Amino acid sequence: MIKVLLPAPLCRLAKSETIVELEVVAPITQRTVLDALEARYPMLRGTTRDQQTKLRRAYVRFFACGEDLSDAAPDDPLPADVVKGKEAFLVVGALAGG
Repeated sequence: MIKVLLPAPLCRLAKSETIVELEVVAPITQRTVLDALEARYPMLRGTTRDQQTKLRRAYVRFFACGEDLSDAAPDDPLPADVVKGKEAFLVVGALAGG
């Protein structure tokens, strides 16, 4: 099981807990995790990535094992501790302003 930590606005939208556990088919990548998340919570489609291009939304960041994965390729494997369920894949809403 893959653990995904969601920000509060997405938890409210999905009516879920902060940490959700997903069954994800290998290979475990950003794409397969987000596909599984959107399949389980269809109301989240389009919130973390564009529905057409599947590219990350500008104000959403992805982290795992203390590493910013936001600009990593969607099909790069996630860290082993995420795959083993020891660490969560974090979806974080970025802040902007002056």
